[in-house]
Amino acid sequence: MAGLYIHVPFCAKRCLYCDFFSNTKMKYKESYVAAIIREIDLRKEYLANEPLNTIYFGGGTPSQLEAFDFERIFDAIYRSFNCSNCQEVTLEANPDDMTPEYVAMLCNFPFNRVSMGVQSFKETDLHFLNRRHNRKQAIEAVNLCKDNGIYNISIDLIYGLPNQTLADWIHNLDEAIELNVPHLSSYHLIYEEGTALYKLKEAGKIQPIAEDLSVSLFSSLIDKLTEAGYQHYEISNFAKPGFISQHNSSYWTGKKYLGLGPSAHSYNGTEREWGISSLPAYIKSINTGIPSIEKEKLDLYTRYNDYIITGLRTMWGINLHKIQEQFGNKLRTYCEQQAAIHKKQGLLIQENETLTFSRRGIFISDGIMSDLLWV
Repeated sequence: MAGLYIHVPFCAKRCLYCDFFSNTKMKYKESYVAAIIREIDLRKEYLANEPLNTIYFGGGTPSQLEAFDFERIFDAIYRSFNCSNCQEVTLEANPDDMTPEYVAMLCNFPFNRVSMGVQSFKETDLHFLNRRHNRKQAIEAVNLCKDNGIYNISIDLIYGLPNQTLADWIHNLDEAIELNVPHLSSYHLIYEEGTALYKLKEAGKIQPIAEDLSVSLFSSLIDKLTEAGYQHYEISNFAKPGFISQHNSSYWTGKKYLGLGPSAHSYNGTEREWGISSLPAYIKSINTGIPSIEKEKLDLYTRYNDYIITGLRTMWGINLHKIQEQFGNKLRTYCEQQAAIHKKQGLLIQENETLTFSRRGIFISDGIMSDLLWV
């Protein structure tokens, strides 16, 4: 079983912190949809006829698409892929797009999961981040989905904003828990070079929060959501039982996926591919019948490193027997040797053949994973 990702690059306006590939020029939408349909046909063989388990419309803001767009795209998907056992079809959405009419329209399509970029329930945070919606719209969007039979809802929250206090963050978490959404993704604010946020920091207009506060915010995130019945199944992701994101889990567990659209990434077990990060250039290349795609062939050590980085992020961890089976005795021995000091310090836990982070280990996960990588 494999995953299909469709990158929808359109946004009504660009958020302060965003470094994903997006475009505010809706004039390209018709040409983009036509290109996606064409790319489906051009690249359908990439998954070697594996049935689709998940379909994910990400962005950008996929909720900028309309019924006619979805109708044509789904028709093309069904013509090219076996979707008979597809379990999860996700739409990323902005809360203010989720009007009663729009949510009702979504129910005419196979969508059974919605992921919304709420980011905060505090009005001043939303204004600072240049988000289009407000607190009321976020709450109403969640309730509209439930009213229309879409219960598999995920929301994103950002923490670590300038001047954010622990009390602010706990209030945000309380609001999310009160909404009773079954999945929550939460990320620390990152100052990516080239973003408007980065420029404000460089100009000295804002300051990142202190490291000890960052630790407290993350710690409270884990504590509050665990107490509320969520599984902390990936460093930034929490789910009620039965609501783990199947699509995103495919990235962390090494399953195949095909990414369509500008800048989208694909993986088939032996190589990675990614499309050009330009909407006009993407459309032009698809229209010529030769997608503008870069490829990276993955050697043994790169595949081992990928397994460490993705697997250790999750509650399932990494399996030493699997390392031996897929990458050989040498890399199993190397992994065990590199992990030994972290096990001794209580940062990694080994149960049978599986290594996972301890609670303390999660807080310095990047350093531990780096130590286990082959360099």
